[in-house]
Amino acid sequence: MAVIRLGQVEYLNCLPVYHALEEGLLDFRGSLVKGPPASLNRLFLEGRLDVTPLSSIEYARNTGKCIILPGISISADGRVDSILLFSRCPATELEGKRIAVTTSSATSVALLRILLEHYYQVQAEFVSLEPDLKKMIREGDGALLIGDDAMLARRMVLEEGLNLLVTDLGEAWKQFTGERMVYAVWAVREEFAREHPGEVDDLVKLLAASKDLGMSDLGTVIRKARRRTGLPVPILEDYFQTIRYDFDEKYRRSLCVFYDYAYKSGIIEQRARLRVWGEGDEQR
Repeated sequence: MAVIRLGQVEYLNCLPVYHALEEGLLDFRGSLVKGPPASLNRLFLEGRLDVTPLSSIEYARNTGKCIILPGISISADGRVDSILLFSRCPATELEGKRIAVTTSSATSVALLRILLEHYYQVQAEFVSLEPDLKKMIREGDGALLIGDDAMLARRMVLEEGLNLLVTDLGEAWKQFTGERMVYAVWAVREEFAREHPGEVDDLVKLLAASKDLGMSDLGTVIRKARRRTGLPVPILEDYFQTIRYDFDEKYRRSLCVFYDYAYKSGIIEQRARLRVWGEGDEQR
C-alpha cells in the first residue's frame, strides 16, 4: 500500500479540513507536509507530494499532470476575508502604479491581474515580495496579501489607523461576475492516481469525513485558530462561516469563468478542462 504524501496549506482556511487528521481523530497513515500555497504547488509539481490543495491557476497550467479530487475545494461566495488588496488609493486609480504581491500565492495574483484589467480597467506593475504589509507598501501604492497574513494585516491597519484602503478580492470578483470564486482544488498527481486508484478513493472519503468532523466541531477549531494567530473569536467565527469547501456544479461553473478570464488576460495558454477523479474526462 502506498504511503500518501499529502500537502496541507498552513493557513486557517484549511484548518477545518485537516483538524481531525492533525488530532488523530481519523486513521491517516500517510504524511502531512505543511507550507504556504506556493511552496506546496512547487513540491506537488516536482513530484514530491502525491496530493495537495493546489492553487486553481496552477491546476489550469498543469491539467495534463494532475486530476481534481471530487467534492472539495477552498472557495467563497463573495467576500473571502483573507485575500486582500491594501492600497493608498482606490483600485480604479492604480493605473501605472506599482503593487507588491505576495510570494505565497498564485491564484490571488492571477485574480488581481484579471480584476485590474477587466473590472477596474487599469494596468499596474507587479513586484513579488515576502508577505510583510509595511515593507510591501513602501515599495509602491498597493500590497496583495493572502491567508493569515492578510487577516492579521487588516487588523493592524485598523488598530494602528493606517491610511490604507482594503479591497476584498472575493467580493470584487462577485461584484464583477456574479460568480463564486474557487481558490484551490485538491489534486492528485495523475501518475500516482493511475498506479494507486484504491488509495485515491480512500483518501477522497477520508478528506470528506475529516471536513465534516471539522465543520461539526468549529468551537474546537476556532480555539486552535486563536492559539495560532491571536485573532479575536468573533472574527474567526465569521471567517469559518465565510470559507466554503464545496465543489458542486455551481462552483465548477465559477471556476471555468475564472479560467475564461485568465485565458483572456494571457495568464494561461488555453481554457482549462476540469478533469475530476471518478468522472472520466467528460468535464469541460
